[in-house]
Amino acid sequence: MLVYKFGGASIATPERIKELLPIITAPKKPVVLVVSALGKTTNALEAIINAACKGDKEGAGKLAQKLEHDHLEYAKNLLDETHYKQAAEALNVYFTELQWGIDGADGARYDYSYDQVVCLGEIFSTKILSLYLHQQKFAHEWVDIRDVLRTDDTYRDARVDFEYSKDQAKQKLSKHLEKGVNILTQGFIGSTVDNASVTLGREGSDYTAALLAAMLDAESVTIWKDVEGLQNADPKLFNNTVKIEAITYHEVIEMAFYGAQVIHPKTIKPLQNNNIPLYVRCFLNKDMKGTVIQNEVSSIFYPPLIVLKTNQVLLQVTTRDFSFITEDNLSSLYSIFHDLKIKVNLIQNAAISFVACIDNKEEKVQQLVQVLSKDYKVFTNTDVSLLTIRHYTPEILFDLTKSRHILLEQKTRQTVQVIMK
Repeated sequence: MLVYKFGGASIATPERIKELLPIITAPKKPVVLVVSALGKTTNALEAIINAACKGDKEGAGKLAQKLEHDHLEYAKNLLDETHYKQAAEALNVYFTELQWGIDGADGARYDYSYDQVVCLGEIFSTKILSLYLHQQKFAHEWVDIRDVLRTDDTYRDARVDFEYSKDQAKQKLSKHLEKGVNILTQGFIGSTVDNASVTLGREGSDYTAALLAAMLDAESVTIWKDVEGLQNADPKLFNNTVKIEAITYHEVIEMAFYGAQVIHPKTIKPLQNNNIPLYVRCFLNKDMKGTVIQNEVSSIFYPPLIVLKTNQVLLQVTTRDFSFITEDNLSSLYSIFHDLKIKVNLIQNAAISFVACIDNKEEKVQQLVQVLSKDYKVFTNTDVSLLTIRHYTPEILFDLTKSRHILLEQKTRQTVQVIMK
């Protein structure tokens, strides 16, 4: 059994979906298809929930109507008349659910409200894709992954209850796979014990694919993207990137930890634990070899691996009485970040100060500064970038920072991190 994951770019247009059909139908064994939302749907849903949480529910409703119209137009251009009618009926149910999410949106419970709305993007896309595959006589079962993946209630970054979810996957998916029937489901989403929808963090569809592979003992996972394989840097941000033919789990999880967007940070662990190889291949040309990620590779020499995180905030926390930042202070500071569910991308401490670089999520930053200010002086630098280079050379470091103002630099033997304006 194989797991294939398709992101939003691969299904952005009806023409793209038609071009995917040879990839989907090629395997001679059952496939679990994990699919994201269409194109920019997640961004559109974020705009809807943001408007609703700010009290503009009428405006949110109009945005939702446009999104529904766009999905119906998409379905009309993809499906024959019979299957289009079925799509319109199915989508109407879930766009009603979207309106409920708008009506119940509450800025005081933003993360919860966000997940009830944003989770629907993957439902919309997979309903349309399912009807297209039925139209093409491709035997499969559509499954709402929210009935499989049980999580906690950490909205927008939920943690999966692996053992319970594995039991659900065995019960609800294996029975179809054992009969040779393929599965079509969603990435990125799950549900709590109370059946509230959750999301697993942006780009969480990769994580879903990895979890299902581990739960179902898959032979491999393939992530189909619009690039020829894993690059040493984001080709949208850097020129002259290099494709990596093979790379270890260890190296990729380092890149993911530092913020590389090609693989979700949590994706590697379930694959590595079960020794399941991960392939990154190009849906624009299925004959390209792509990249394989596995336990061991024949070459351990890599080009510089570059990760750039923009829209960062650099926080400097200083004791008010000039007392040292000791283990007690550090324990207290770490607890604050943990309690507020804020990931630290870089830390450094000196005699009386503690420095942290975090993502610039406005509501989270404001909350953090408010809590820290009770006991510390807090200074912030906004709109900074965090550059990480593994296997760096002096030349590449100079080239990437020569026109920037460096606020902080950390080096180890293999990795350099620079915060810069």
